[in-house]
Amino acid sequence: MSLRVQIDPKLENRFREAAMRKFGFGKGALSKAAEEAILNWVTTEKENLEFEGDPVQAIEGLIKDIDVNSVTLQHEVQKIWAKKVLAHVPH
Repeated sequence: MSLRVQIDPKLENRFREAAMRKFGFGKGALSKAAEEAILNWVTTEKENLEFEGDPVQAIEGLIKDIDVNSVTLQHEVQKIWAKKVLAHVPH
């Protein structure tokens, strides 16, 4: 799988230097370093996963096409939110 991200150029340079020091200058060094960094982050953040931001803005647009009463709407929103959150939680 490939992952495309945009990061600060200074951080990119630091990452490249660290990757080359640890994994050498061969093919795949950046991929190995990125995989290790991501694995480290998701492992340490697993216990601290909390939504950051405005939850109202986060669900904006998710329920626009639902035409039901408020109780049913609340249940539907909970289902949609759970699917979205679980899709981003590493297993």
